[in-house]
Amino acid sequence: MKLIIDEKIRSDHPELTVLSSSISGVTVKGVDESLESFKSEVFKRIRIRYDLNSLKDEPIFRAYRDFFWRIGVDPTKVRPAAEALVRRVLQGKPIPTINTLVDSYNFASMETGIALAAFDRDKISGGLFMRYARPGELFKGIGMLNPILLRGVEVVVSDGEKLVAVYPYRDADSSKIRVYEERDYPSMRCAGHR
Repeated sequence: MKLIIDEKIRSDHPELTVLSSSISGVTVKGVDESLESFKSEVFKRIRIRYDLNSLKDEPIFRAYRDFFWRIGVDPTKVRPAAEALVRRVLQGKPIPTINTLVDSYNFASMETGIALAAFDRDKISGGLFMRYARPGELFKGIGMLNPILLRGVEVVVSDGEKLVAVYPYRDADSSKIRVYEERDYPSMRCAGHR
């Protein structure tokens, strides 16, 4: 599934690189023992590679933090996703098990430092577009009880009908990955900065 980036976003953030792809033939399960074993290996590598005190200064996390400041998001309050996951591991806090697909891309995000997301293709209407939010637009992210009112400065991803993410840190509840049988499943989004 192609992601079209608005020209204003491209102009304001020429360093932004976003990749989008679709995957198929994936069986999404609640838990998988081999993935749980892999999780332990990832956590060991994270603990060897990073130090909690200098984490924010790692080049990949620094790039995301700088981008957050440029888009009006305070990264000390809303951390870049990969950094937040790595930070939890370093603090000895658990990473919630969601399902095998979400857990897998969370591990990949921790290993690479790159923000990753997946959207349920069956919940997407039309294509995906990255743009600035419209003032007063409502967004309900995963885990939110109530939608929030956007100011119009946030970078968002939308489909033909609704918002599917506030970029690059919060996905919409309406398009989240759930546990289903094998089928053509999500649209994946990878985001990085030069």
